[in-house]
Amino acid sequence: MKSLAKTVGLSAVLIGAVACQTSGNQPNQKSETEAVTKSELKRPANNPLLAEFAGPYQGVPAFDKMNLKYLEPAAIYAMAKNLEEIELIANNPEPATFENTILAMERDGKELSRVFVYYGIWASNNSSPAFRQIQGKLAPKFAAFSSKISQNKKLFERIETVYKSLDTKSYTPEQRRVIELTYDGFARNGATLTGEKQKRYAEINKELSGLHVKFGNNLLADEENYVLFLEKSDLGGLPPSFVSAIGAAAEARGKPGKYAIANTRSAMEPFLKYSTNRKLRENVWRTYYSRGDNRDEFDNNDVIAEILKLRHERVQILGYENYASWRLADRMAQEPKNAYDLMLKVWPAAVNRVKEEVAAMQAVADAEGAGLKIEPWDYRFYAEKVRKKTYDLDSNEVKQYMQYDKLRSAMFYVADRLFDYKFTRVSTSEVPVFHPDVEVWEVKNKNSGELVGLWYLDAFAREGKRSGAWATSYRSHSTIDGKKLVLTSNNSNFIKGKPGETTLLSISDATTLFHEFGHSLHILASNVKYPTLNSGVRDFTEFQAQLLERWLWTDEVIEKFLVHVKTGKSMPQSLLTKIRAAKNFNQGFNTTEYLASSLVDMKLHTTDPTNIDPRQFEINTLKELGMPREIVMRHRTPQFAHVFSGEGYSAGYYSYLWADVLTADAVEAFAEAPNGYYDKELADRLVKYLFAPRNAIEPAKAYKQFRGRHAEAEALMKDRGFM
Repeated sequence: MKSLAKTVGLSAVLIGAVACQTSGNQPNQKSETEAVTKSELKRPANNPLLAEFAGPYQGVPAFDKMNLKYLEPAAIYAMAKNLEEIELIANNPEPATFENTILAMERDGKELSRVFVYYGIWASNNSSPAFRQIQGKLAPKFAAFSSKISQNKKLFERIETVYKSLDTKSYTPEQRRVIELTYDGFARNGATLTGEKQKRYAEINKELSGLHVKFGNNLLADEENYVLFLEKSDLGGLPPSFVSAIGAAAEARGKPGKYAIANTRSAMEPFLKYSTNRKLRENVWRTYYSRGDNRDEFDNNDVIAEILKLRHERVQILGYENYASWRLADRMAQEPKNAYDLMLKVWPAAVNRVKEEVAAMQAVADAEGAGLKIEPWDYRFYAEKVRKKTYDLDSNEVKQYMQYDKLRSAMFYVADRLFDYKFTRVSTSEVPVFHPDVEVWEVKNKNSGELVGLWYLDAFAREGKRSGAWATSYRSHSTIDGKKLVLTSNNSNFIKGKPGETTLLSISDATTLFHEFGHSLHILASNVKYPTLNSGVRDFTEFQAQLLERWLWTDEVIEKFLVHVKTGKSMPQSLLTKIRAAKNFNQGFNTTEYLASSLVDMKLHTTDPTNIDPRQFEINTLKELGMPREIVMRHRTPQFAHVFSGEGYSAGYYSYLWADVLTADAVEAFAEAPNGYYDKELADRLVKYLFAPRNAIEPAKAYKQFRGRHAEAEALMKDRGFM
């Protein structure tokens, strides 16, 4: 519903994806929930969050002027201003046309869009208790504001008039697409409702906004409040680079001489993989997988139950059987059955592979006389032993060739070869940043010299930054008022090495770095006229990112950038052979933990949630699926931020698998090309049909234009070694 998001100044994006770490609100308090009014249209003086971006590159965000005192007044004014703009469009006395309705909406909400850039930084990169208090006050206002626009009867009548003219008037393909997306965004979000149904729909949105932010806030509290501090005697088995990093993390938390294991995936995974202290492994595992499920004030189970009930009620008002049916109606999958069919096609093979993996691990443990039965906190540890035994492959040895700076340069090399992009470092004295860790690069077309935009990178974990990795856009490409330079960013949570030491990444972290860069390249490559067309179809937009991961292991990248941290020599062929032989090692674990989360997500949103107990529902669903006892969901329900801190991936976590079908199929195209992964003709087709159009072309049609046919699921099964 990006069209609707654009129409309301991106509030749908804010409520559904960014506002995920705020405190709760009190939805019955009128002062907190009423939408802003014209009386709030007095522009706050000297508020930098409202000001047009200034400086080079058509203006950049004033991150150096961010101060929380500006946020609430800026947001309230910007919403009021956007509502005034919408009223002018809705009450235009002239007959509705593309220009005075759809195009006018494409141009509205500029102030609010700028405010949301700063809001997103506070929500995701630099959160604090003070900010969360402000979020708690703003969340219901954003929801009421969004409903006031989506339920504006006069506005929707004008949109509908233009939509009905599609068969009688001549429009460009891009105009037709933006008209369709705009109409669908409104129709699918309550614009056709009247009376009590319309009122209740808006009430539900307000209630959900508070619950989404409460879920995220609870999760962040458990991530911030649980840090395991270790002594030197607790470090058995841990690689020196990891020890150095967790030592620096402890020092940053005021505990010099100790070692901090933060409650994040980037700290948990290497600890479970290498630590020889089984009791501590269990401690770290339980703490991580108990986030949001500790039966305390931050427990998310009641929050989830209420979210599910409200989502179900809301889509029933619209006439849908369940939430998933509503959510998938405008996705590539189209309906839950298609998503289920794909997941259940892969599930049995993945579970069977897990059984094989566990048997191999148990054999190693028995041979060592460990006297244990493989438990979830043993899986990564013994998988690493099996990897060494089977392939003579040591993950820590590989890590010595995964230097963060070199990997970043490798991404620039790939962008040069595929997209003709040249990245040049920009001083933060010229382009302000919101934290000293953030770096900025200028992006140009190397052939024409034309500026494309800026790329920001915030790579390292810190307190107040939400976990995970993501890409975002501070300004998207459009040409309705002259070409707009793109401002995009990648954000990760790598563990930073000590000052002066090279930060080394695991294969998983390196893959994540390339993945998020794929999202940013998708944003940078945009060649659409209208802002709404920069929106994405969820089960398609992951494809571009997942595809770019494959360039990490191309010969050119290996030779030039995967060099040893001490010797500077390229990764030897002997090690590379082991890595490629082990390509699908542990694929049972990786696929099963992911699919378990995806299937539970879909089941939650296709089931009547009356009297649901999320904790028990998860247990029962996994039992029905035959979930191996040695594995847990990648994201357990009470910590499933993709699904419950907003609606970005709700009933949509399957999207990664759907996109991976496209990825595996596209990889076969590059494997068959005359010049492989760097075949220029195929790369140009990739950019032309699958990156540059964004959402200007229906995804299935776009893929067929690139490949000459639709993607085939068998490619995925072969790629994962399940055939």
